[in-house]
Amino acid sequence: MSQSKCGVVAVIGRPNVGKSTLMNALVGEHLSITSSKPQTTRHRVLGVMTEEVSALPTQFIFVDTPGFQTKHSSALNKTMNRAVLTALGDVNVILWVIEQDKLTDADLKVLALCPKGVPVIAVINKLDQLDNKNLVLPFIEKVSGQANFAAIVPVSAQSKKNLDGLKQAVAEHLPEQSFFYDEDTLTDRPEKFLAAERIREKLFRLVGDELPYTCTVVIDKFTIEDGRRVIYASILVDRQSHKAMIIGKGGEKLKRIASEARQDMESLFQGRVHLETWVKVRSGWADNAGLLQSLGYD
Repeated sequence: MSQSKCGVVAVIGRPNVGKSTLMNALVGEHLSITSSKPQTTRHRVLGVMTEEVSALPTQFIFVDTPGFQTKHSSALNKTMNRAVLTALGDVNVILWVIEQDKLTDADLKVLALCPKGVPVIAVINKLDQLDNKNLVLPFIEKVSGQANFAAIVPVSAQSKKNLDGLKQAVAEHLPEQSFFYDEDTLTDRPEKFLAAERIREKLFRLVGDELPYTCTVVIDKFTIEDGRRVIYASILVDRQSHKAMIIGKGGEKLKRIASEARQDMESLFQGRVHLETWVKVRSGWADNAGLLQSLGYD
């Protein structure tokens, strides 16, 4: 009998319910980018957390997925939806994340994707935003009527409330087996991917709602020279007007995006980073399946 537990946990839900914030909080590292814009997460991002639960060494392999899109059908949306379905293909536990006091048709469509026989834990997120705590129990009762859940766990990913309770609920359903990754592993994604994601996060956060989500980041060069990472990155946008929006007056907006992304990378990589960014117009990239593949979309 193995003296450890290990398993894969898919984190799913409609856009903007806090899936990435939840995974980051569970893993204890800012791996999956976040912003207030829907569809910030576009790729499956794996976060590994190894710790003792109920006196047994346990490795949780969380898979953060894009929000399942039910309204739009561009090639980019189809690719992101495919990432969700692929993530559900071989998992031990599913975390179905919803918002406190909200249960929408889109939530139920995501729930319907869960394969039979896999334990599903309903995670009611954003508990910190609920003014009337008396609404929690009636909402839990409403949620419990939707499926035969392995558990229903209210949490706040933002303020890290009740995450230990969630880990405990997940660990109960993980098989006893050896770890898949070294204990100090955080993710299977390369630094080049993490660098591109940091820049994209700053785009979404600093340019604001006027920026369409059809922009992406490509790393043109990633080398280590004299002990520092040298990174050249291109921001691809759909139109000339989007380019001007990102560059800003006198290039100030782009400078701030690059500066804040570089600081985040230095913290994440624990070393110095030299970052140069350019903005390029590439019309129709989000609806070009071949181009999406070349840009690293699964």
